[in-house]
Amino acid sequence: MAQLTGIARIGRDAEVRYTQGGDAVASLSLAFSYGRKSQDGKKPTQWVDASLWGERATKLAEYLLKGTLVYVVLDDVHIETFKTRDNTEGTKLAGRVATLEFAAKPADQQQAAPSQRQAPPRPAAPAAPASGSLADMDDSDIPF
Repeated sequence: MAQLTGIARIGRDAEVRYTQGGDAVASLSLAFSYGRKSQDGKKPTQWVDASLWGERATKLAEYLLKGTLVYVVLDDVHIETFKTRDNTEGTKLAGRVATLEFAAKPADQQQAAPSQRQAPPRPAAPAAPASGSLADMDDSDIPF
């Protein structure tokens, strides 16, 4: 079974639909950038159609918006063929979402987000022991 793992940007807002059996499925369009930048400064992009199933689809759909950066693991990645409206044949890469984690908000949401109370500054990490030996440290000395 082929898998695809990486950071992708959502190309359009998630669309949730239901199967005849009542199962929810969200359709995602994911853009994976790869390789080196071309002369115009852009990296090549591979578009992948992905599906997110079940309760995760209904609960996450409102957050899966165009421009959102996500870390995904896709299972059952395969090439599908289709016919366009003018009856020419095309191919696309498709897969099922196994893991999805948010990497960042879309740029327009970051700018439009209301300013929230800033968190208090973090205390500085404790200085390393003079001897430099890790054996001299206990768990309370670790800053994370």
